Amino acid sequence: MNIALFGKNLAPENGEYMRQLFAELSDKQIGIIVYQPFADIVAAFVPEGVKYELFHSYDDLHGRADMMFSIGGDGTILDTVPFVRDSGMPVVGINMGRLGFLSSISKNDIEEAVQSVLSGDYQVEQRTILELVEPHNVFGDVRYALNELNVIRNPEHSLLAIKVFVDDVYLNTYWGDGILLATPTGSTAYSLSAGGPIIAPNAKNFVITPIATHNLTVRPVVIPDDSTIRIQVEGREKKFVFSMDSRSCTLDTSVQLEVRKAHFCLNLVRMRDEDFFGTIRNKLMWGKDNRN
Repeated sequence: MNIALFGKNLAPENGEYMRQLFAELSDKQIGIIVYQPFADIVAAFVPEGVKYELFHSYDDLHGRADMMFSIGGDGTILDTVPFVRDSGMPVVGINMGRLGFLSSISKNDIEEAVQSVLSGDYQVEQRTILELVEPHNVFGDVRYALNELNVIRNPEHSLLAIKVFVDDVYLNTYWGDGILLATPTGSTAYSLSAGGPIIAPNAKNFVITPIATHNLTVRPVVIPDDSTIRIQVEGREKKFVFSMDSRSCTLDTSVQLEVRKAHFCLNLVRMRDEDFFGTIRNKLMWGKDNRN
């Protein structure tokens, strides 16, 4: 079995946890493949004698690893999508900070997590991914988002008028700072902060959430995830900011966006004793009500 390790940074106080992970994988005779920039960061924490290989991109990882360990937080898992894509490779989120919605395995449970992976004692959640159909060249061949797609105004500019169609049926023109289109996974991220609903991961829906709307009767709308969504920015402004998860750019208002569900999902690994509603209760502190 080969496991890919992906991360973006590592706090010095987490070095020993990284050392433990390398040692556990090596002791269990698991092949280790590390993302090149992350390998440079963690090199000082690799135990003597532990061997590993490197990967740089989707192309040179594809077919080499059976599973990926995402080392960090929820944002790190979002950044695994360009490397996993449609390979079906399961992703395990090891959280080096506080409990995350996605990266939910504590750094204190590394040994148990590795053992669960080896024994097959885990479950896999299929997380829906958004795909940008048009324009197809904005972010190269990485036109996918696990959380959400955002259309927002430049901070120094006035509000936007954003016309939205669902399956070629006109929905609304949103006047405000912007809108976002979120997956069930993204419903607990930016959309939640903007007043959107929490959607269970296995629900077959997207949510369109307005951002600082200038019409108080406008509310988030839940739509089927087999819909095709078209977005056209109008109004006085000629530019707007467009983002998909952690990638963003500025586009001209002459550009029309078309989005749909990707033909593949992200396979997110969960331990047997985990459940979505338990994570929600812990993250949002619902159980802290004295009446409970």
